[in-house]
Amino acid sequence: MKIRFLFLLLLLVSLLPTAPSLAAGDRFALVIGNAKYPDADSPLKEPINDARDVADELKRDGFSVEIGENLTGDAMRRAFDKLYGKIKPGSVALVFYSGFGIQSARQSYMIPIDAQIWTESDVRRDGFSIETILGELNTRGAGVKIALIDASRRNPFERRFRSFSAGLTPVIAPNGTLVMYSAALASVVSDAGGDHSLFVQELLKEIRVPDLMAEETLNRTKMGVTRASRGEQVPWISSSLAEDFSFIPGAGGSRPTATTPPPAPPAPPPAVVANNPPPAPPAAPSPPPAPKPTEATAAPAPAPAPSPKPQVEAALPPPPPPVKPADPVTPPSADAGPSQSGPSPAVLADDPTIKSLTAKIAANPDDVNALYRRGQVYASKGAYDLAIKDFDGTLRINAKDVEALNNRCWTRTVIGDLQGALRDCNEALRLRPNFVDALDSRGLVNLKSGAVKNAIADFDAALKINPRLTSSLYGRGLAKQRNGSAQEGALDIANAKAMDPNIVQEFASYGVR
Repeated sequence: MKIRFLFLLLLLVSLLPTAPSLAAGDRFALVIGNAKYPDADSPLKEPINDARDVADELKRDGFSVEIGENLTGDAMRRAFDKLYGKIKPGSVALVFYSGFGIQSARQSYMIPIDAQIWTESDVRRDGFSIETILGELNTRGAGVKIALIDASRRNPFERRFRSFSAGLTPVIAPNGTLVMYSAALASVVSDAGGDHSLFVQELLKEIRVPDLMAEETLNRTKMGVTRASRGEQVPWISSSLAEDFSFIPGAGGSRPTATTPPPAPPAPPPAVVANNPPPAPPAAPSPPPAPKPTEATAAPAPAPAPSPKPQVEAALPPPPPPVKPADPVTPPSADAGPSQSGPSPAVLADDPTIKSLTAKIAANPDDVNALYRRGQVYASKGAYDLAIKDFDGTLRINAKDVEALNNRCWTRTVIGDLQGALRDCNEALRLRPNFVDALDSRGLVNLKSGAVKNAIADFDAALKINPRLTSSLYGRGLAKQRNGSAQEGALDIANAKAMDPNIVQEFASYGVR
């Protein structure tokens, strides 16, 4: 059916002088730039300018373009519904998104500016799955589906999760799909603070080259970003296109899906055959609690780490089993820390994420993002001493990094360095008053040190900001019981267990029962 449609369309184009307008009507794009997130310290500087310039370029290339800036969840839903309503069989549908993105349960989500995200289930509730959107476009009949996602940013939400979720994860998309991320899988890049992202600068440069097939356009973009960043940023591409497509039609005005059905699908070197990683098994409860410093807490995303050299990503290997809480982290006393037996150096050395981050740090010892992320991974695996060293390095570069302070506070709490932990949490709260993660972490410090009244005050403050913060609810219940309020404490504990059945085991892994 697809080949027959293309043949008839090409015949029509060859006969009618108005073919360019028809081509324009068959190309639809939704461009979104989200910059003003209340959870971020300040608005992102790149997404709005990037979205506007991409929209202008796509209009010149014959797309009917809708652009949205700083969209709420309802506004994003309406925008996607409007795009779905335009699709006709054989249409070209393109989505460009710049803002924050999060991976959860092996899918990548675009985040609206009003998302209320405290747990991974909130991501799935408030976010927009790239896979789901591409699937809906396919169901509506789009012949070519393109997603250009500039969302591989370190975001303010991940620190609240027990599982490591930095960067984006592969897309399992229908046939006829071309997807590009601005950075490698499970990798993040800093918002440069300029008018445009490096990714969009290179993308616009290559889109303007006529007669290039789309896969070649994106591969040239990838090479340009890789060169300009000296290997620090390597975009990811996945393609399952079964027909030729060019962003700019040739001089003859022919439709971008040019040529009669080719004898074989094009196979440019940068394209990656659609990845099909098996679904990840349910994550075991991991050491850090949701708001705790280590967003990394559960098994790190198994996606291959970014390579320092420009190369085509291979298919994603099967994910490793989820990391269990470190066995020794179950001492009976409230203030004891885990014993020093942890993962062996060989196990850590073989971890692909740690390998990649270590290579980045070796190339640039001041790579603050790599230091911070490696600290998270170490903490998720119970290598607490190594995690603290990386958070030390992060704070050496930026002493006001409140997330690193909170991470180090939590990690020190787990190993029993309660005085050092308290200093870190106090400093984080001095720099960012009402920082809910640090309030929750300091509550744990006070609980383990026996300062139960202070613990109750910290957990109360955290719960005023986020009433669904299970770790604060459970911690407050324990503190109330130790302070003599048995019934009130039991109620908090029961409510916390109803929200998260694993919370008891989680606290036991911190040495708190």
